[in-house]
Amino acid sequence: MARLQIRVHEKLKNFADLRRQAVAELKAEGLLKDPNIIRAMEKVPREEFLPQEARSYAYIDSPIPIGYGQTTSALHMTALFCEYGEMKLGQRVLEVGGGCGYMSCVYAEVVAPLEQPKKAWGHVWSAEIVEQLAAFGRMNVERLGYSERVTFVAADASEGLNDEKGPFDLIIVTSAAPAIPVELTLQLNPSGALIIPIGGAQFYQELFRVRKKPDGSLSHENLGGVAFVPMRGKRGWH
Repeated sequence: MARLQIRVHEKLKNFADLRRQAVAELKAEGLLKDPNIIRAMEKVPREEFLPQEARSYAYIDSPIPIGYGQTTSALHMTALFCEYGEMKLGQRVLEVGGGCGYMSCVYAEVVAPLEQPKKAWGHVWSAEIVEQLAAFGRMNVERLGYSERVTFVAADASEGLNDEKGPFDLIIVTSAAPAIPVELTLQLNPSGALIIPIGGAQFYQELFRVRKKPDGSLSHENLGGVAFVPMRGKRGWH
């Protein structure tokens, strides 16, 4: 038993070292800048959200298959979603495509860190359309102690969440849509932002940041080329 405990400790230590190294590389590349986002990515154990057979790849900066034809985004995309969204304490965040729950919990560490009083917390709502994957993501969120800060649901949120959860300060979409769903922009708070990949299901896509101005008008900014799985649901490809 003692030897088993030592091996487990060494394995966890190795994951922690790999996590710190991965974050350090993202900082060196200029992709991670905000100290609160850096702290969040250093804290959340990506390996704990992956299928057992994929855990050894947790800190490789690439998309990782999580089952049901879906992937969890590369580490640099997790960082960029947070940075491009200008994520901060107290925000209400909707994630469209929650997957395994990892990114949801990174967001939670930014908008609702345990070090801050609960009255200052924001909240993360994460919706996953694949029911089996939603069950896996929700189990991860609960098992790792994030259920007070992350609400993980099985739902098609390609048109947002219409059960009085919104409006949101930030909406992050983790799959490529054919076009920007107007329903998502309607669920943004004034001065809120939508981060979404737009483009063909099998082709080159571009990441857009849509900002809602205080007067309700929208601005659109192309943030560059990306590659994501196609969006499912009413505003998706299928």
